[in-house]
Amino acid sequence: MSQNTSTHLGLIGLGKMGGNMRERLRARGVTVTGYDRDASVSDVASLAELVAALPEEQRIVWVMVPSGAPTRATVEELAGLLGEGDIVIDGGNSRWSDDLVHADLLAGRGIGYLDCGVSGGVWGRQNGYALMVGGDAEQVAAVRPVFDALTPEGDAGFVHAGSTGAGHYSKMVHNGIEYAMMQAFAEGYELLSTSGIVSDVPAVLDSWREGTVVRSWLLDLLVKALHEHPGLSDIRGYAADSGEGRWTVEAAIAQGVPTPAIAASLFARFTSQQEESPAMQAIAAMRQQFGGHAVQSASTPPA
Repeated sequence: MSQNTSTHLGLIGLGKMGGNMRERLRARGVTVTGYDRDASVSDVASLAELVAALPEEQRIVWVMVPSGAPTRATVEELAGLLGEGDIVIDGGNSRWSDDLVHADLLAGRGIGYLDCGVSGGVWGRQNGYALMVGGDAEQVAAVRPVFDALTPEGDAGFVHAGSTGAGHYSKMVHNGIEYAMMQAFAEGYELLSTSGIVSDVPAVLDSWREGTVVRSWLLDLLVKALHEHPGLSDIRGYAADSGEGRWTVEAAIAQGVPTPAIAASLFARFTSQQEESPAMQAIAAMRQQFGGHAVQSASTPPA
């Protein structure tokens, strides 16, 4: 394990991802000063204190807060605190087009900007994270000790994906693929569960984990979930969409690239978020009108 004793990072946002990243970095010899609005987990009381704690020769600050307005406000505040030669990294799930705005704002003050798509979830602290980075190669090199501490051993999991925005664009597509893969596993699970002839669904899925073309970490996690929650009876069938699935489909439309599997998986998320589906109500009504098919009362519990 390499020790990056000369590297000092400022880390903003110490939630599920940021907090685990801080611990992994520290375990690998990177000095981390963290700031969070939750004083109980924060090392300093403000962004100004965080910046003051960093070495003046080059201050590197990693932003790990929710995308959109929170990230924008943080970058704008940092623009007034940092100076020539410093570097800001946005490691949240920002939209790639926001990176162009942030980079331009900071460049006017001589501050570098890198966008970094981060994948690994709550397992990243133990296993390492996959990092997709966009921005200037010289600035990437300056931050490489931090990236190396976060990724699995060796060069696995790291890519300098391209210019500004490339990191978050790559992570956006990654998450779009993730949507589609999860949807396929979920649909397969339901088919097995409702077949009437497969008596041990978890065992069937478990058997796919070795020697098959569908083996994957997502499959491993589904099997784990089924062992922890038999039949998934205690889990509501609701799945939020974080935004990146939508952005992937929007990018596909803008570029004229067909992505039917990703689009379908996104729309399935929307269905899960409804107490009742107006579209399915309309289908039921039309089936009754043209074919006399029976309809259920809105008060009838789902079968």
